[in-house]
Amino acid sequence: MLQQLTIDNYAIIDHLKLQPDAQLNIVTGETGAGKSIILGALSLILGERADTNVLINKEQKCVVEANFKVTAYTALKEALLAADLDEEDTCIIRREISANGKSRAFVNDTPVNLTILNQITALLIDLHQQFDHLALSGDSFQLNALDAIAGATSIRSEYQQAYNRHKKQETALSDLLKKQAEWQKESDYKQFLLDELTNGAFKENEVEDAAAQLKSLTHAERIGTVLSQAEAILQEGEQPILNELKKILQQLQSIEEWLPQSVALNERLNSALEELKDISSEISELKSTVVLDEFLINSLQERVDLGYRLLKKHGLPDTNSLLKLQQELQQELQLSMDLGEKIAQIQQENTAQYQIVTKLGNELSAKRIAAAPAFAKNVNELLALVGMPNAKFEISIQKLTQPTLLGLDLLSFELDANKSGRFLPLHKAASGGEMSRIMLCIKSLTAKAMQLPTLIFDEVDTGISGEAAKQVGHLLRELANYHQVICITHQPQVAARATNHLFVFKEEQPEGKITTNVRTLDDTQHVEAIAKMIGGALPGQAALANARELIASTN
Repeated sequence: MLQQLTIDNYAIIDHLKLQPDAQLNIVTGETGAGKSIILGALSLILGERADTNVLINKEQKCVVEANFKVTAYTALKEALLAADLDEEDTCIIRREISANGKSRAFVNDTPVNLTILNQITALLIDLHQQFDHLALSGDSFQLNALDAIAGATSIRSEYQQAYNRHKKQETALSDLLKKQAEWQKESDYKQFLLDELTNGAFKENEVEDAAAQLKSLTHAERIGTVLSQAEAILQEGEQPILNELKKILQQLQSIEEWLPQSVALNERLNSALEELKDISSEISELKSTVVLDEFLINSLQERVDLGYRLLKKHGLPDTNSLLKLQQELQQELQLSMDLGEKIAQIQQENTAQYQIVTKLGNELSAKRIAAAPAFAKNVNELLALVGMPNAKFEISIQKLTQPTLLGLDLLSFELDANKSGRFLPLHKAASGGEMSRIMLCIKSLTAKAMQLPTLIFDEVDTGISGEAAKQVGHLLRELANYHQVICITHQPQVAARATNHLFVFKEEQPEGKITTNVRTLDDTQHVEAIAKMIGGALPGQAALANARELIASTN
């Protein structure tokens, strides 16, 4: 609900504050007083493009600010959260235009772009100029209205939840299929690489160990010669080192009695002799292991060649890196297999979910089809009352081949304005004033069931008077029992229905400047204003009595 609208420095408005009530706010005033200018300022809140020509004082910025009470307004709450904006019980929309043409918009003091502004304010204000767009795009508003009349909001909510689950599964399935396609391009090559590594059947450090062993085997002859020579020097030959050391040890031991200092030398020499015996024994053992095995050499050479080729191919440093790569390839290919199983599972689940969507969509369609004739009949009855007796309204429902968030139906509100037998969509068949009255009729029928923003009607009574104007006023008052309504009118029958009467007027400032302002009329002023609409600027007693009678007839 709009609680307050403040306009500063816009066209001929210096400063204006408008405070509507929660029901039917009637706006009246002489032609040219500035009623349309107020709507123009309000359109800035709705996201219209700004023009610096609207600034009275070029030294100051133009500011339009609207305060809305939005407690328990679910749709707005969701929109604010989606736009990452603060959610409060009061929503403050502000638009500023500077003299250099720069425009800024704010929602709860947070800067927003015009797209976000339009999305938010579309949930707060429904200005009749927007009806053409609603009629043109049709789907959302028209389906909302029919579903409200059909009592189908519950099943529609159930359908939309099922549809959203279906679309979420479709998105997940599409992502997995893309990933599978990407993996499939490489899977054959990866499988080849894995087979190559698997067939190699390498063990940890095998290539390095085989290379070392191969190095020994290829030099077996030289190694054997060196070891044999060493063994001969130590144990064989004409003067083996071990035998000579034994002789020296025996001789030294023979002089220990006369030379006590030789005891230490004997001990050291004895240790050296024992160490050389061990070395000689190990040389003998090593020599026995050195065998010139051509078959083993060839076998090791093949393993080393294979290992080096794979290491070079993959740019890896050692055998263990090859084994790690083998494990990674196995995991990737297993994931690819698991992905196929997951895709099959989601496809099965989505097929079942699609059947649920179709079932609920058909139930929703049945309710719409059943409710449409009575809804159209009631609209036609109201159209006759509001001055459109020759117009005929009907609802066209066509079945869609694929489900949408709004159901399985393509809905169109259509009108034959002059008994031509030719029905056209509303935006093509109705004038601006007719469109306002058609929407007034539709919204009066759906008022109890639909959550609507502040409704603003301009020219809703254009081209009508008498009983038709009276019925328009009646419908507006009925609608205002459920939603806040603001209506600009020139008809006393409509103005008499006001729960709050706002009078727009021009006044001359001391410096000679003409500005537009607005004031809320009390009961006496309300009667006088309606009397002037009936009898002119100086209404007589008859006009005053007529005004009181009109007001009394609304109670």
